[in-house]
Amino acid sequence: MPFAVGLTGGIGSGKSTVAERFAELGAGVVDTDEIARALTGPGQAAVGEIARRFGPQYVTVDGALDRTRMRKLAFDDAQARKDLESIVHPRIRSEAERRAANSTAPYVILVVPLLLESGAYQTLVQRVLVVDSDQEMRIDRVRRRNNLTRAEILAIMATQLGQAERLSRADDVIRNDGDLAALEAQVAALHRKYLALAGEN
Repeated sequence: MPFAVGLTGGIGSGKSTVAERFAELGAGVVDTDEIARALTGPGQAAVGEIARRFGPQYVTVDGALDRTRMRKLAFDDAQARKDLESIVHPRIRSEAERRAANSTAPYVILVVPLLLESGAYQTLVQRVLVVDSDQEMRIDRVRRRNNLTRAEILAIMATQLGQAERLSRADDVIRNDGDLAALEAQVAALHRKYLALAGEN
C-alpha cells in the first residue's frame, strides 16, 4: 500500500473540492462516495441484495439503487441503516483498498465522509486530514447542491461527529471558508508535506 491520507469532514465542508485540488497536484484520489455510486448502479450485485432485503421499490426502473427513497428509510429506521451498511460498506472498503493499492501516485488521498465514525479505514491510512467549515456555510452548500431542507441537513449532521471531536482527532486541518486562493495554498503546503512523508515511508 502507498502512503495514504484519510480525508474527511462534515457534510458540505468541501471534501470533493479539496480532493480535486490534491489530484491536480498529482496525488492519487480514491473517493468512497464515487465507489458507492458505482457499486449501487444498474445491475450491480449490491442492488440485488438491497432489493431482496428491502423490496423492489428501492430499485429504479433501470436497476440502480433509488437513492432518495433509501436515504429517507435509512434516516427514519436505524435497523434499516445498519442492514444497508452491512451490504454496501464491506464492498466499498474492499474496492477502496484495491484502488489505493494499485495507485502509482506518490501518495493517495482516501476520501471517506465517515472515516472517524466507522473506524473501518483506520488500517489503510497513515494520517487523518479534516476539511473544516462553518456550519451555516455547510448548510448553504448542501441546500444548493442537494435541494434538501434545513431540517434534513441538520438531521444528517446529527449522525456525524461534532466539529470539536472531529478536529481533535485530525492530524491535519484545512479550513474551507470559500476563499479559493487560501484553500489552494493550504492544499499545496500539505501536498509538499505528504510528498516528504511518503518518501520516508
